[in-house]
Amino acid sequence: MLLIAVERARPADLPRIRALLEAAGLPLDGADQAFETGVVARVGDEVVGAAAVEPFGPAGLLRSVVVAADHRDAGIGRRLVAAAEGLARESGIRDLYLLTETAIDWFPRLGYQVIPRDAAAAAVGQSIEFTTACATTAVAMRRAPG
Repeated sequence: MLLIAVERARPADLPRIRALLEAAGLPLDGADQAFETGVVARVGDEVVGAAAVEPFGPAGLLRSVVVAADHRDAGIGRRLVAAAEGLARESGIRDLYLLTETAIDWFPRLGYQVIPRDAAAAAVGQSIEFTTACATTAVAMRRAPG
């Protein structure tokens, strides 16, 4: 069994995070800044997953949730989201939003509900993800972290 550590992202992790995002077809716009409040999953020294929270006052954008293809279906994504939600709470974020085209069925299992895009907090709606990085077909979701 692999030992997988989930911990805060470091600047040195950014090249591997970018590679994971590119491989998964996820947007890179604004990702470097978002990972100032992000987490990674490591197997040894290798980054195999990541998730970030972009803060917008009491609201936040969960973004760039990614797990390397050869490490999926092992619960890593769930652990990454939980860790990112913890960072959000520590940062004073009460409401988390996200956009997805590929995990529409997965995020509801973690407590996220589909909302109209224009129902997101105003500042989140002005983010790079909402305005340019994600297609208008991406589904918006919201969760109020416990």
